[in-house]
Amino acid sequence: MSTRRSPLAMALLSLVCEEPMHAYRMQQLIKERHKDDVVNVVQRNSVYQTIDRLLRAGLVAVRETSREENRPERTVYEPTDAGRETLREWMRTMLSTPAREFPEFPAALAFLPVLTPDEAGAALRERVTALEQRLAAADAEMEMAGKFLERVFLVETEYQRCVLAAELDYVRGLADDLRAGRLDWDFRL
Repeated sequence: MSTRRSPLAMALLSLVCEEPMHAYRMQQLIKERHKDDVVNVVQRNSVYQTIDRLLRAGLVAVRETSREENRPERTVYEPTDAGRETLREWMRTMLSTPAREFPEFPAALAFLPVLTPDEAGAALRERVTALEQRLAAADAEMEMAGKFLERVFLVETEYQRCVLAAELDYVRGLADDLRAGRLDWDFRL
């Protein structure tokens, strides 16, 4: 049985390949390592649902279940041989093949005439400010983390920084075009 590949499934499978662990520890490690910038673990339930999918697919197995006094029951998971091979296959695919993704921002750009040019320009200027803040945070994180982490543990932050910088350049240009009247429309959808 195969299971649907997802960033969260890949992250969880990767963690249990490091060492057997329970779901709460997986979620905490993702947050501690700042991988929650690339893997959504806001809802703890999604972690448990994904582990259930991995378990049903035979990619992880229950190593042990225990209960400490006044604590909830904890199930520790470990990878199966099929899980290790699937993780490697997923990684090769995710690294080599661009995926069709549907982020919100390009969708909003596709329907820009819902707003007036002034409204769109104001929203884009707000986005510029937010992107500048995120870019500064990424730079600070890379500078700090680069002092004690090897580069291999920062490559996703490098990538995100490049994407942020490119988006910032684009949005600044689009906002400037709206402000200068090089992009205009006199209708609304």
